[in-house]
Amino acid sequence: MKERQTIPADALPKKSWRDGTFYSVLVQFSRKKTAIIGLCILLAMILISVFAGVLSPYDYTKIDPIHANQTPSPEHLLGTDIYGRDILSRILYGARYSIGIGFGSSMIGVVIGILFGAVAGYFGGWVENLILRACDVIQSIPNILLCILVSQTLGTGIFSTMVALSFYSIPEVVRLLRATMLSLKEQEFIEASRAINCSNLRIMLSHILPNSLSPVIVSFSVGVGMKIMNSAGLSFLGLGIQDPIPEWGAMIAAGRAQLRYAPHAVLFPGIFVALIVLAFNIVGDGLRDSLDPKQRR
Repeated sequence: MKERQTIPADALPKKSWRDGTFYSVLVQFSRKKTAIIGLCILLAMILISVFAGVLSPYDYTKIDPIHANQTPSPEHLLGTDIYGRDILSRILYGARYSIGIGFGSSMIGVVIGILFGAVAGYFGGWVENLILRACDVIQSIPNILLCILVSQTLGTGIFSTMVALSFYSIPEVVRLLRATMLSLKEQEFIEASRAINCSNLRIMLSHILPNSLSPVIVSFSVGVGMKIMNSAGLSFLGLGIQDPIPEWGAMIAAGRAQLRYAPHAVLFPGIFVALIVLAFNIVGDGLRDSLDPKQRR
């Protein structure tokens, strides 16, 4: 009988890091100019929030009634508000609150949505029906009304605002993850995992969940921008972050009474809200296209 020939390990082709999914997604994302522009805007906003203490020319809490409602000038580049506080300094510090609330509320919604979506998609049955009916109840309430109800229940503040904003994103994540897991749990590699007696928890965490997170990542990136805008809306209605915290929505709410005499107090925070929301939406669209296997080579 002929001896079985073995191939030396050194002769086997080595897998490069460029053959991985992350590299292909990165290359596909880098080809989209609008996505790169949105990412640059987003990184600039994050750097502004991190180094606000270095970049701000004044203390954002300093009140100067003599220079109240001052228009943009060399001393105050973006003018002052009704209390004489420097608007540029408050916008720089406000980036911490606005971006932090957006990330925090989106993260809460994604974590809870992944938990319930994984259970509903993998086990099915009455558990799936119970979770989906709860999602139907939440989605039947308008988003802003749901945020108002939760805010009124928990009160104003940063944490209560994040919880209120995270509620309406949970059903979307649950349905996205459930739909993806339904198509994955019947694949051959899942059947092989069951054949070697892998536990349900290990199958979900090690095999199904990592392969079904692409739509959740896109939903998270787009959702952060929407949470920032909704946070500004709640603050404008007096239900979110309140003055003197320099959150952008709170700044708009504080300046609306002087809109005819000092429109810059509303204009500049509004521009920053629009920029950050636009940046997150553009980056989310770029991630959606880059994570699509049909568009990757």
